[in-house]
Amino acid sequence: MTFNKNRRRFLAGASIALAAPAIIGRVQAATDDIKFVSILDQSGGLDIYGKPMVDTTKLAIEEINADGGLLGRQIDLKVYDPQSSIQLYTQFATQAAAGDKADVVHAGITSASREAIRPTLARFQTLYFYNVLYEGGVCDFNCFCTGSTPAQTVEKLVPYTMNKWGKKVYVVAADYNYGQITAQWVQKYVSDNGGEVVETEFFPLDVTNFGTTIKKIQAAKPDMVMSALVGGAHVSFYRQYAAAGMNQSVPIASTTFGIGNEHKLISGEEGDGMICAYSYFEEIESEANASFTSRFKDSMGDDAPALNELAARSYEAAYLWAEAVKQAGSIDRMQVIEVLRTGLSIDGPSGTVAIEPKTNHALQNVYLAELKDQSFNIVESYEAQPPTDTLLVCDLVGNPNQSTFYFQNGLEAAGIEIQ
Repeated sequence: MTFNKNRRRFLAGASIALAAPAIIGRVQAATDDIKFVSILDQSGGLDIYGKPMVDTTKLAIEEINADGGLLGRQIDLKVYDPQSSIQLYTQFATQAAAGDKADVVHAGITSASREAIRPTLARFQTLYFYNVLYEGGVCDFNCFCTGSTPAQTVEKLVPYTMNKWGKKVYVVAADYNYGQITAQWVQKYVSDNGGEVVETEFFPLDVTNFGTTIKKIQAAKPDMVMSALVGGAHVSFYRQYAAAGMNQSVPIASTTFGIGNEHKLISGEEGDGMICAYSYFEEIESEANASFTSRFKDSMGDDAPALNELAARSYEAAYLWAEAVKQAGSIDRMQVIEVLRTGLSIDGPSGTVAIEPKTNHALQNVYLAELKDQSFNIVESYEAQPPTDTLLVCDLVGNPNQSTFYFQNGLEAAGIEIQ
């Protein structure tokens, strides 16, 4: 990891130890040290996302501690497993803020988990980082959203795949905020590019049988399928789709495939040709990424999972926070926020990542990639993409006293036209 103004290389260090059952692990440190809490699913249906995020968060904290820590102090990392339960997310967020007195919390995977804990952390004035790609629209002075939004990725993915495959699009998506709102963004971008969404279907996270939908896709004869399916159960869609021979006739683009390392769970034959857009792929060719992937694999050994946007952004977000602490010379929440909102940037494995101060979101590189033999081949790249979707509704410079999720009730409710 290197910083724009102060380039340094961090080396791996401290060990990980198991703690109480509710806590997956922690980088041990003295009680007077800086408290960093992670709340991410290590079990349940969303563990395919949470485990690599925790792994890279631990790596970042180990490296920072091995390099001397922050402000002459070590970082105490505590990791809670909410087990894909909103009730546990709420419980652990309260514990982190009121009990642990955390200096910062990095937490949440689904929009539901984010929205369950965001008000709690704001109420306790505990700095919050949400490091997952999502549907956009969060406008909260206390919350920093570092994952990509649809304007950064889906806006690139839709025209590229329509130009490649055709303009009739069938949408399948998870039945909660992310899937529903992302489907609306897909509808908008398809329409903006002269295409047609012929059907949109939503599926609860525990659905595993997609036979009826595959038959409907066969009957609709679209040029492509756009998938915003989420979680371990939805991997079944891609297997069943290939088993029906559909991957040979109607290709798939996805806003989510691969961020849970699904491309390693299905065969090359089942996944070949799928196209995705994210702010990070393990296959990025750069010195910074080669160093990151090497250190990660050395740290994890044979258990090392593939790396994806969620994992890389968790690592980079830890360093964004750490650099803000160093520049602030304090762990005081408001002082750290003020530094972050100066447009603070770091150079990480995904490239340069900076905080955009009107939204507290990330300016970031975006990559389009096509899947081949369980690896992504990058075909297009875009530098320093702004979160223009959230910029439509959020201006924390003009009005910092906001704590709103503008897309909670859909894009049209936020004043964004969908044809």
